[in-house]
Amino acid sequence: MSIDATASGAWLLVLVMAVVTLATRWGGVYVMSFVPIGYRVRQFISAMSGSVLVALLAPMALEGDTAARLALLTTGVIMLLLKRPLPAIAAGILVAALFRQF
Repeated sequence: MSIDATASGAWLLVLVMAVVTLATRWGGVYVMSFVPIGYRVRQFISAMSGSVLVALLAPMALEGDTAARLALLTTGVIMLLLKRPLPAIAAGILVAALFRQF
């Protein structure tokens, strides 16, 4: 099956993707309503957020350009020093932008 990706076809694709996204999010909430949130489940949820972050950043660290690697390094160092994510992310973005500018 193929859908024309111009005009109305693009809107149809966006609508389908939005419905699928909502279904997975609401489905997850529905399924988790049957799971008692104990100590082990809480630990699992905490570990999941870290593993998703590593899965997103690892390809950038391995295959990214120098600006991306410097941004990751800067973000990591600032995060270790300040223990606050927002300034660390802002510093990483700034380093990448400045490195790519010059």
